[in-house]
Amino acid sequence: MILVIKHVSHEGPGTIENFFKKEGFDLKTVELSKGNPLPSDLSQINAVISMGGPMNVYEEDKYSFLKEEDVFLKKVIKEEIPFLGVCLGSQLLAKAAGAKVTKAPKSEIGWFKVGLTHNGKKDPLFQGLGEDFEVFQWHGDIFAIPSGGKHLAEAAGCRNQALRVGRFAYGLQFHIEVTRDIIEDWLKQEGPITKEGRKMLDEYQKVEGKFKRNADTIYGNFLKIMAAGKVAV
Repeated sequence: MILVIKHVSHEGPGTIENFFKKEGFDLKTVELSKGNPLPSDLSQINAVISMGGPMNVYEEDKYSFLKEEDVFLKKVIKEEIPFLGVCLGSQLLAKAAGAKVTKAPKSEIGWFKVGLTHNGKKDPLFQGLGEDFEVFQWHGDIFAIPSGGKHLAEAAGCRNQALRVGRFAYGLQFHIEVTRDIIEDWLKQEGPITKEGRKMLDEYQKVEGKFKRNADTIYGNFLKIMAAGKVAV
């Protein structure tokens, strides 16, 4: 079973769910904003995937479930459960591993290129990708790399774009799970879609094929990482 952690209802696993269901996995979604509890027993969990959200990791007084997830992720790291954090999920991983999460030099919203670092080019999560690739971004904060962590991807505006903690825990500041419908829904959450928003949707149509192939490559690589980790049979 794969455990999916959602922080708000409109930020779900998208194409991650499609891929792993096709691979025969059951996905259990925990919606923290709705009061769903995180499990205490990880023995039957093959992997944990933590999604994005509009809150910041340091808003624990406002969103008490962030404290609970911090404790939970420390356990995931310690027990070496394969983990993939997306956007907020990546920041929560970095925080659980002892790194700071702060305001980014500038917000990134839209389509951006990220490039693999020296470590990223060697890492199993990114095998089969080029040295750089296009991703969708929607964030205003950025994580530092924790002590002992690996810096895997970078971009001109916000340097830290992907990290690994231990052998099996990964964080991606960017989004690979989105579809056009998901992006459109996020834009509508902000109000009427602007000209800039329309450009984002148009760009999706241009990059869709390669974007989906890259996402599937990363998902397939994470599946292999899951097989190598301490996972339930």
